[in-house]
Amino acid sequence: MGLTNRSVGAHAVDQGLCVQRTADYNKVIALAGNPNVGKSTVFNGLTGMHQHTGNWPGKTVSNALGRCRFEEEGYILVDIPGTYSLMAHSAEEEVARNFICFGEPDAIVVVCDATCLERNLNLVLQTVETGRRVIVCVNLLDEAKRKGIEIDLALLSKRLNVPVIGVVARDKKDLRGLLGTLHKALQSQPPSSPLPVFYPVAVESALARLVPLLENYPCCSLSNRFIALKLLEQDDALTEEITRHLGRDFLEDDAVQAALEEALRDLETAGLTSDTIKDQLVDAVVKTAENLCHGVVTYRHSKYDVIDRRIDRVVTGRRFGYPLMLALLAAVFWLTISGANVPSQWLSTALFWVQDRLSDLFRLLEAPDWLHGAVVLGAYRVLAWVVSVMLPPMAIFFPLFTLLEDVGYLPRIAYNLDHVFLRCRACGKQALTMSMGFGCNAAGVVGARIIDSPRERLLAILTNNFVPCNGRFPTLIAVLTMFFIGTAGNALDSVLAALLLTALIVVGILITFGVTKLLSCTILKGVPSSFTLEMPPYRKPQIGRVIVRSLFDRTLFVLGRAAAVAAPAGLLIWILANVTVGDVSLLHHCAAFLDPFARLMGLDGVILIAFILGFPANEIVVPIMIMTYMATGSLTELENLGAMHELFVNNGWTWQTAVSMLLFTLLHWPCSTTLMTVKKETGSVKWTILAFLLPTVIGILGCMIFTALVA
Repeated sequence: MGLTNRSVGAHAVDQGLCVQRTADYNKVIALAGNPNVGKSTVFNGLTGMHQHTGNWPGKTVSNALGRCRFEEEGYILVDIPGTYSLMAHSAEEEVARNFICFGEPDAIVVVCDATCLERNLNLVLQTVETGRRVIVCVNLLDEAKRKGIEIDLALLSKRLNVPVIGVVARDKKDLRGLLGTLHKALQSQPPSSPLPVFYPVAVESALARLVPLLENYPCCSLSNRFIALKLLEQDDALTEEITRHLGRDFLEDDAVQAALEEALRDLETAGLTSDTIKDQLVDAVVKTAENLCHGVVTYRHSKYDVIDRRIDRVVTGRRFGYPLMLALLAAVFWLTISGANVPSQWLSTALFWVQDRLSDLFRLLEAPDWLHGAVVLGAYRVLAWVVSVMLPPMAIFFPLFTLLEDVGYLPRIAYNLDHVFLRCRACGKQALTMSMGFGCNAAGVVGARIIDSPRERLLAILTNNFVPCNGRFPTLIAVLTMFFIGTAGNALDSVLAALLLTALIVVGILITFGVTKLLSCTILKGVPSSFTLEMPPYRKPQIGRVIVRSLFDRTLFVLGRAAAVAAPAGLLIWILANVTVGDVSLLHHCAAFLDPFARLMGLDGVILIAFILGFPANEIVVPIMIMTYMATGSLTELENLGAMHELFVNNGWTWQTAVSMLLFTLLHWPCSTTLMTVKKETGSVKWTILAFLLPTVIGILGCMIFTALVA
């Protein structure tokens, strides 16, 4: 018995139904489950893909496809978004439900968390009701054992009358066992009578009236009982999907329509209105799951989660919750600042050594000076600068951020900030997307998919830029160090820099709250929606996997997008700096034109043109300023911050200039990558323009107000 795997690209599919079978891979298997049960870990282990996993709900927000082989059989695995039930309440849950119902999977593997099996069985029971072939995969048995929880898998399988297997998803041997169970299940006939859910008598009577009439409408192989339930539940969205896949409206059948109307009248007579029917259906599923677990799940001691709760009393408590968040934020910044300097210098030396070799090559080929300048001193030099400045901090920040994810701390941040966002008429999950913005605002915009409400998702997208991304850290740190700490390089300088940077970011977070509230009261009016955010157990992080995956999935991904725009930007900057009109470069002409307006903001024309030309990548703002002040014609790196401080002071900088610089760095427009991501996520030019204008206007006004106050 062997296991081989081969990955294919992940696909975001609107309705999750586009799965192309082949001769070698002709079995489609859906991986379903509640959020945060290790579903993506199972998927990664089986397919060899590296779908990012994290210890908080809502990680999978689109379908990912992968392949694996077992016993010469090829399987296409579909990792669908996590969902608590088939009663969809969000776009992601609709994707999950629609794939289960209409994606025609050959089997559905429902992944459950062994530490909270009863709650997970709600989805199992509803999936069984669809009539699909179901295999239950009870994951996290190691955590259950650590907490003294024992599960009788054989008894659970007997009661459900479907295959049940227990696994630890990180263990390849267990995953081979899962594939073996799946393979065996597909080779045999599906169980004729899986465990049914028994609903109140009035509901069962209504079902008995409807089910026989649906025999003439084979709804994509869904069970007629399931379809009848959805008709009684009055799930219009699902009914429309059924009609779309059938190509005809079965409710146009007079007999079906009459039976449905009569059934609803009988239910209303029995005291079940349209508002309470769903509650009764959910209650029946919950009670069935509870009865299922009697004798299946046993606890060696009742306080199996006492340690987690004790930690939560500190981490989410009013006294220590916020100070701990700020302390961890400062610690992450300190580690990033102190750890990135040396590798950044090494990388810079290596990349600029390559630049010298490229120059040698151009001289050898006797290329014209303008071509050498445009390609090497323009495009390549800016690209090298962006890589050397971005890569080391991201290679430190992203793994640290991912470790906090893996431990389970990020959902606690969302919990702590939920009531603040609630007062802003937004969703607490915005705290998670805001945290992602520290690494990359584009990643934060994509992360907003975890927010169910379209209105609140837009709020998170439009305000994500007020949290400074990794690309703005070097500028913030350099200005803070030069004008408010000193360039001596004492041991405590990095600590002080981290504390000042944390204070500045708190300002950005407060502005995020203010702008969110403003939008909620104006163009995005609405009542904040409730949401379920499951607190995952604290888990020992997989340090090796976290480091590797954060480097590949996040660091190199973000770096690649920045590099793609850095080279063309470098070419444009070189042209502006080297094409002259009246013995003055276009760059200086532009700076002079912008200077009067920039002075109103406490800046100068050179600073403002540097921000404009730094639109593709924030990392090149300071180098452009240095190049313009020194009139060198290409990006120039000074030896140390002391030399940079002297250059800036000689060009009129004061502490007021430094403060305005910090404010505009914090608040100015998003980079090109982030704006392209906003356009992709919203599908709207209008919201993309607003995402640009909001921080721009606030940044300009903030700088003008500060300048007027200190004048």
